[in-house]
Amino acid sequence: MKNLKLDPNKIEEELIAFDEKLQRSYETLKAISQIDVAQSKGIEIFSQDKLKLLFFGGNKHISKRCRTPLLITYALVNRWYMIDLEPEKSLLKALNDLGLDVYVIDWGYPDQADRFLDLDDYINEYMNNCVEHVCMHSEATQVNLLGICQGGTLSLCYTAIYPEKVRNLITMVTPVDFQTETNLLSLLARSVDVDLAVSTYGNIPGEMLNDSYNSLMPMRLGIQKNLGMPKQLNTTESALSFLRMEKWIYDSPDQAGEAFRQFIKWFFQENLLIKGQITIGDYPVRLSAITQPVLNIFGAYDHLVPPDASLALGDHVGSQDYQTLEIKAGHIGVFVSGKSQAIVPANINDWLLRRD
Repeated sequence: MKNLKLDPNKIEEELIAFDEKLQRSYETLKAISQIDVAQSKGIEIFSQDKLKLLFFGGNKHISKRCRTPLLITYALVNRWYMIDLEPEKSLLKALNDLGLDVYVIDWGYPDQADRFLDLDDYINEYMNNCVEHVCMHSEATQVNLLGICQGGTLSLCYTAIYPEKVRNLITMVTPVDFQTETNLLSLLARSVDVDLAVSTYGNIPGEMLNDSYNSLMPMRLGIQKNLGMPKQLNTTESALSFLRMEKWIYDSPDQAGEAFRQFIKWFFQENLLIKGQITIGDYPVRLSAITQPVLNIFGAYDHLVPPDASLALGDHVGSQDYQTLEIKAGHIGVFVSGKSQAIVPANINDWLLRRD
């Protein structure tokens, strides 16, 4: 620090340049009237309570199309449209373009009437009803199930309980071993007095969970992001991409209290999934019961679901056809980075076609 020399003229130049960027950012923002997400055209084929089941038909002009419908289950803690953020960064659109008929579960926004919904309700009621309606709508007898993040964990539980209803299973950035050494989110969740939180709030506020996620990488998700914001807002196109992501990040539903309590206790704090000691409703959840083909997609730089937390799946499923796909990206980059857009949809489609 003794040898640190600051040039006042250079500092002044940098501050003036930064101020000019801020002014351009302001002008860019003034010209934006709407932040549009989820632009793919779908139809609602089923609803129950807050849940909606959406259908997005695939390109029927593709000569070789997967006949089994694909049902995507997103996490409860975020909104599903991460997979359809914008046309150039849309996993959903890319899958449709390859000919896949895609169904998506929109969990909606729980309110205080949903405080006592538990994992039995979400898996044995909501998910099971969605699978039944997908089969009726598509005239299929089974679904291909793709679960993302927490939705992947729910999909593992569903497949273990109802293996006859799932033809192929794909998990993306999905936690399986919730107590690996590199899992910062797990360290945080294991210190939470979840009973106190649920008794205090009823439903767990989405804003509070967002703050928890941001606290895991305060420099990158706080200071660095804010300092880089003028560059992101330099043009209308880059500003819209930035704002769509921000909209998704802060569009976080509250969590039904009882389901949140069970998930934190059973998965994070007691790590019962890999121990084979979870019972949801009247149904035991044993990963060894999953014998259908499994594709496990993970992010090499994922800080929320580190690779070892996801790769543990291979040690516990009963499948003889288990494959992994590493994407050189973080938790969100697996869906929206240019590299992942070139890799993930094509790999999913090819993998499913070979097992159709």
